[in-house]
Amino acid sequence: MANSSFVITSLFILSSISSLVIQTKAYRHYPQPDARASLFIFGDSLFDAGNNNYIKTIGQANYYPYGETFFKYPSGRFCNGRLISDFIAEYAKLPFIQPYLYPGNHDYRNGANFASAGSGALFETGRGILVIDLNTQLEYFKNVSNELRKQIGDADAKALLSRAVYIFSVGSNDYSFPFLRNVTVPNTQQFVGMVIGNLTEVIKEIYNIGGRKMGFLNLDHFGCAPYGRVLQGEDDGACFDKFIPFIKSHNTQLSIVLKKLQTKLKGFKYSFVDQYTFTEERLNHPSKYGFKEEKVACCGSGPYRGRPSCGGRRGEKEYELCENVNDHVFFDFGHSTERFNEQFATEAWNGKLNNGSGSYSLKQLFE
Repeated sequence: MANSSFVITSLFILSSISSLVIQTKAYRHYPQPDARASLFIFGDSLFDAGNNNYIKTIGQANYYPYGETFFKYPSGRFCNGRLISDFIAEYAKLPFIQPYLYPGNHDYRNGANFASAGSGALFETGRGILVIDLNTQLEYFKNVSNELRKQIGDADAKALLSRAVYIFSVGSNDYSFPFLRNVTVPNTQQFVGMVIGNLTEVIKEIYNIGGRKMGFLNLDHFGCAPYGRVLQGEDDGACFDKFIPFIKSHNTQLSIVLKKLQTKLKGFKYSFVDQYTFTEERLNHPSKYGFKEEKVACCGSGPYRGRPSCGGRRGEKEYELCENVNDHVFFDFGHSTERFNEQFATEAWNGKLNNGSGSYSLKQLFE
């Protein structure tokens, strides 16, 4: 763990730059046909479209070169362009879903994005760094559901919430932070049980409010991200394997919980998307999927560009930026490129990544 000091905050970028207001051109308003399903987004930096821009947190991506490939400005996303959740919205014929905290955002007919980089299912995961934990995201959703009832009436709001799709990316921060903080690593089964337990309670709360169709990413081997290879502390490019027991237990337990919920909750449908296998394929056979570099990030510094320095940060302004971002699996220390995100979203949408019996494709949830 000798090399872990500089990645204590490696799942959220240190930034001394003031938050930028997201330009409105990224959020076009579309009239919503009655048959179109809305999209509500929960989770961490894989889905955060800029909520962290509006809170006092060190986990922000509101500076160059984030966003440059697609938006041409830093939108607050930890990517050079669009996130997985952005592509899902596009495939569902929705606009990009606005961050809940976006100033002046009061139209929730298309949905809302509650995700926050650095957050987890447990409040303790974000303690001291002021991220929006999953339970707070749930409270924000309750606010939205109440606002919808005021705006369009109880009957229409109930129909909208029932027709909507809810997607989640939760867990990686919960399991990585004990290692990154150099604290005692908890018992695997008990700790995973706490994370899954909190997530399950949130699912049930959303169901009770009216949600019926939900999509979940299982966890990939995030120890193979550039910061994980640095954390390993060896010069052979090995992944940080101490995450694996938590990842595998989480994925197994979540699969079991979702199957149980489908039998107990009337009308509950879910998509369980196999992010682990998808990512492993591209790390093991990058050229097969059009990538040339699976270990080194496009933007950052140090070994594998695994230091969280992309764009510059307090006390560390020097960083490297690759010439062709499409060659890379990873854009920065722990987040994938837009090209990777598009490949993943396409396969998840079409059901090619369904994990386990009972799981629907994301496209089927929107139908």
